[in-house]
Amino acid sequence: MKPTMMDVAARAGVSQATVSLILNGSSGARFSEATRKRVTDAVNDLGYRLPNRSPASDPTDSKVIAFITDELTTDPWMALAFEGAREKALELGVIVTLGIFRSGEDPNENMFSLCQQNPLLGYIFGTILTRKIDPPAALFTAPSILINCYDGNRRLPSILPGDVAGGRAATERLIQAGRRRIGFINGQEGLDNPRDRLRGYKQALASNDFSFDPKLVRYGNWEPSSGYSETHALMDLANPPDAIFCANDLMALGCVEALKERGKSIPEDVAVIGYDNRDIAQFIRPPLTTLHLPLFEMGAMAVEMIHDIAGGLKSSHDQLKVECPIIERESV
Repeated sequence: MKPTMMDVAARAGVSQATVSLILNGSSGARFSEATRKRVTDAVNDLGYRLPNRSPASDPTDSKVIAFITDELTTDPWMALAFEGAREKALELGVIVTLGIFRSGEDPNENMFSLCQQNPLLGYIFGTILTRKIDPPAALFTAPSILINCYDGNRRLPSILPGDVAGGRAATERLIQAGRRRIGFINGQEGLDNPRDRLRGYKQALASNDFSFDPKLVRYGNWEPSSGYSETHALMDLANPPDAIFCANDLMALGCVEALKERGKSIPEDVAVIGYDNRDIAQFIRPPLTTLHLPLFEMGAMAVEMIHDIAGGLKSSHDQLKVECPIIERESV
C-alpha cells in the first residue's frame, strides 16, 4: 500500500496540514528548519510522493482556485481549510494556490493582483476568526466563496461552523452524562464564536428544563491560563459545577490542570468537554472529549461550490453552517 500524507504526518509528529504546506511550498507558511527536516525525513523514509496533477495541454487553460486568507500561522484553522480544498481540488483536476491578504496593501501588489495575472476558476477567502467582513472588491470579479467569515449583505456565499448547534450539542452531552450544574468557560466577548456557543449552551439548558445561572458563565481569552483561572473561580462558588464546557481545547487544558490541582477526578467529580479538536486534545489526561471544528471539510466544500458555479450550477444557499461533531474520549 502506498504511503499517504497522513502516514507522513504521523511519522513526523506534525499535522497533515503542516505536511501539505511544506511539501507544496505554499507562500506565507513559515515553519522552523527542525519541522521541515522532520517532514522531509519522514517523506524519504516512507517513500511518499505527492499525487500527480494532470496539467492542461495549454498552460493558459489551467484551472486555478486562489485560496486567500488573512492569517496562516497563528492557529491551524486556515491551514486545515487549505488542505481540505487542496485534496478536493486534486479529485476535480483543479489546482489551488495559497496566499496571504493584508488590508491596506498596495492594490497593485497584493495577492489578488498577482492571482489575476493567471486564468482563475475562482476565489476562496478565509479568516482565522469567524466574523463579518467587507469583502475585498476582487472577490466580485470571479466566483468566490467565503470560509469562516460572511458578508453582512450576503452578496457572496459563505461556509461557517455551526457554533450554535455545537454549543447546544456540547451542553446536552454533559446533561446526558447526568450532570446537573454545568459551568461554561467562554471565549472573549464581542466575537461571533463565543456569542453563538453561548446561545447553544442556553438553548440546551432551556430545552432540558435547566435554569440559566449567569454565575456559571465565565469569559477567558482562549489560552490555557484563562481556562485555569476561570476554573478556580467556578470551583470557588458556594454551589460549584459538576461539569465544565470550555469553548476551546486550550482553555480546557487549563481547566483540567486546575481541577487536578484541587484534587478533583475527571470525569468522576467534574466532567470536561472542549471545542475545536486540536491535536493536543487526545494527549490531555484524561483524553479530552471535544467538538471537531470542520475547517478541513469547509475547504473541500468551498472548492466543490466554486467548481459547480464555474460549471453553470447555481446554489440556493447563501450561507451554509457545517456540523461540529462530538469526538468522544474519556473526560465526560
